[in-house]
Amino acid sequence: MPKKNEDFTFDAFVRGIEASCDAAAMVHDAIINYDPEKLPAQLEDLHAIEHRGDEVKHELVSKVSRAFITPLERDDILTLIQAVDSVTDSVEDILIRMRITGVRRMRSDAADFAKLLVRCTDATRQLLQEFRHFKKSKKLNEYIILVNHIEEEGDAMYMEAMRRLHTGVEDLLQLVIWREIYDFFERCFDACEDVADIVENLAIGNT
Repeated sequence: MPKKNEDFTFDAFVRGIEASCDAAAMVHDAIINYDPEKLPAQLEDLHAIEHRGDEVKHELVSKVSRAFITPLERDDILTLIQAVDSVTDSVEDILIRMRITGVRRMRSDAADFAKLLVRCTDATRQLLQEFRHFKKSKKLNEYIILVNHIEEEGDAMYMEAMRRLHTGVEDLLQLVIWREIYDFFERCFDACEDVADIVENLAIGNT
């Protein structure tokens, strides 16, 4: 197997999730320092990051389609890079939803979600950095467990945030708006867990 093809494939996974990490950091900053007037500009910057992730995916798809030998089955490579790209898409959707629904004031639960989102994408990045060594790695399973653990934290945070929302907000419109935003955060955690599950299956199936 040509080493350059192997390096390119695993590098692409990492480059893709780095876009997710950058997007999560931007969402975190936007929420912590929330200003609805800055959202349009922030969304432009965020979309540029999302586009960078798309380019990584398209470049890898093109490379895989032309390669004679690949380090993993072609379908597996495409499944994983699509899952990675979905993480970035899910992160972008959070600010898009805030812009569409005209959020004026930030809730503290959103800040907690944003902090956990940064942790979750960073843990997924560490997982994909280690993935290239899956045949000999002693740390890969630790990173898989870490991502799953953070996703579970996200589930617990989601339930508590929803409880506070439904017991403390009387404005029906605001309740609907924030319920949707919290749903989008949960999708991000689920998307990271999807990446971890795929990596786990590929590591088991290729050793």
